[in-house]
Amino acid sequence: MQFGHKHVFFDTPQIMGVLNVTPDSFSDGGQFSNLDKAVKQAELMVEHGAVFIDIGGESTRPGAQPVAVLEEIERVVPVIQKIATNIDCVISIDTSKALVMKEAVNAGARLINDVCALQQEDALSSAAALNVPVALMHMQGAPRSMQDAPDYASVVGEVYDFLAKRIDVCVDAGIKQSNILIDPGFGFGKTLDHNFQLLKHFDKFKHLHVPTIAGMSRKSMIGKLLDRDIDDRLAGSLACALLASNKGASILRVHDVQATYDVVRILNKMNSVE
Repeated sequence: MQFGHKHVFFDTPQIMGVLNVTPDSFSDGGQFSNLDKAVKQAELMVEHGAVFIDIGGESTRPGAQPVAVLEEIERVVPVIQKIATNIDCVISIDTSKALVMKEAVNAGARLINDVCALQQEDALSSAAALNVPVALMHMQGAPRSMQDAPDYASVVGEVYDFLAKRIDVCVDAGIKQSNILIDPGFGFGKTLDHNFQLLKHFDKFKHLHVPTIAGMSRKSMIGKLLDRDIDDRLAGSLACALLASNKGASILRVHDVQATYDVVRILNKMNSVE
């Protein structure tokens, strides 16, 4: 898949490093809201094996407060500009706002990663006009209330159908299918069992014929199952990354890049021997 001047192959899982430039993200809120710290963290993640750096200026954790458009732009654009100038990676902008998408792409972002799957006002038309790849995620409800009472008759089937429809909508709007990725949205309006059903059947999403993103790093599905605080979820995160890789994930969206990269290398070595 082409991301600006960089071509990325998905014959093996690629790593997307999470870089939250917000004061209130669930895992690393406030750690990288300073420009120099954010760029240094991006450098470290790329050095450790990340191909993508996913930059977010608004937390989407349950109960998080919304951020004004201009404030989100002020958070992400300077970081994107500096990373684009100094680091060889694909910059992803994690946003649902059309104006943020535009300013981020103008600053150097080459992937739009939208938890709302381009359903917010002007997002679809803006993404089509910007002509960069888009990642469409499934979420039941809204970020502030999505975990209140998630309910599905069949979580895998409903998530699959939603993503299939969003792909069709995007193609109809002028976005090439070769520029679309999908994400089932672990933790976004799902119970513990819903999340693990999606993981168990993650390989079904390959039938949509676009690359897939698996983002389970440090999430509550790990914490609740293992009774671990956010800072003690590395083993669970690595287990989820390995299982998703075995189920065909194209991109692993993670906080712990170096450890995840080691997992992918071991998996690739096993798969390469007779």
